[in-house]
Amino acid sequence: MTAGMAAGGTAETAPGTAETAPGTASGTAPGTASGTVTDAAGSAAELPPPRVSSGRAPGAGSRLRALDGLRLVAALMVAGYHYGGRDGEIARSWGASPRELFPAASPWLAYGCLGVQVFFVISGFVICMSAWGRPLRAFFASRVARLYPAYWAAIALVTLVFALPWLPYRALGLSDALVNLTMLQQPLGAPRVLGVCWTLWAELRFYALFALFVVLPGGGRRRTLLFCGGWTVAAALADAADQPFLTQALMPEYAPFFIGGIGLYLVHRDRRDVLAWGVAATGWLIGQHNAVAGLWHAPDPRFFSYRSAAVIVAVVTAGFAAVALIAVGRTHRANWRWLTVAGALTYPFYLVHEHLGWAVIRVLRRSLHLPAPAVFAATLALMLALAWLLHRYVERPLTPRVRKGLG
Repeated sequence: MTAGMAAGGTAETAPGTAETAPGTASGTAPGTASGTVTDAAGSAAELPPPRVSSGRAPGAGSRLRALDGLRLVAALMVAGYHYGGRDGEIARSWGASPRELFPAASPWLAYGCLGVQVFFVISGFVICMSAWGRPLRAFFASRVARLYPAYWAAIALVTLVFALPWLPYRALGLSDALVNLTMLQQPLGAPRVLGVCWTLWAELRFYALFALFVVLPGGGRRRTLLFCGGWTVAAALADAADQPFLTQALMPEYAPFFIGGIGLYLVHRDRRDVLAWGVAATGWLIGQHNAVAGLWHAPDPRFFSYRSAAVIVAVVTAGFAAVALIAVGRTHRANWRWLTVAGALTYPFYLVHEHLGWAVIRVLRRSLHLPAPAVFAATLALMLALAWLLHRYVERPLTPRVRKGLG
């Protein structure tokens, strides 16, 4: 089994499936309208305040800790999918299909892949927020500093673990492992060290589009709205054209989630902004359709699970609704400090949980013969502990240095 195999993800039909979310979601960005919020890498950044308006969301001047908590929920959804909501390599780690080990939970864990779409909505929100009023160079430095230090560490960790002789995995060759450090392995056709990195490739394309059409020309509400409208139409045309280059560049399957998140940030700045609400609603309408199209199939015993179209729509709607509640200030009471820690752990947890989780589950279940529920819980706990170590000893020292060097 190679470290670069497809791993788990949002949909069996999504790019790199065997994939998932997100992240950045995983990989997302820093900032709040006023104050700070952690990005996908868990680092905080100061941001310009929103314009003063009688329609300003309550709590717009406080840290958006609820967004940190939502990010962790999305990451745990994805982890649940990877550990108990699918077959493949994880079934070999368990020694049996998760459907047999978790007969009641497994059908619901299969919906966890939608955590990716929730990540993308959050990403649209916080990338717009972090870029507001910033020049292109600062935006570029912020994105590189947030995404790459923990990503490089995760690449090294998974490569080393998969090279251990007593595990039935095979690390990628030196050349393939090195090209993975760029995060461009997918368009280059190289195997992936991390199955979840397909979502980071989606994030990078979003950053590039946003930088080119919003940040570089000077930003602002009008330009942001034009970008959202133009991308929505262009993505729909790309979907209809079925041209590989346009599909890669415009991401018609995932664009509505990023666009919806951008609209919700504009709502956060002024909740009376009708056009912003329209952008968010359009993102939700097209996004739920794309999610159903990518995940739903008629009941078939050959498939691991059956996902109801109604539940898919409900999960996507809940993700949009949660970000909308944060945008209009309805969650300002959720201001607990532990949510900041949760946000800080999300990105490193997302990076390492899948492939290293295979190894942990194999040892705990097949070597130590622990009960499946205990193995599930212990694996989550160990991955969260590893995420804290990566945040404390990799992200915290390296992120500011990278940002300073590039900015």
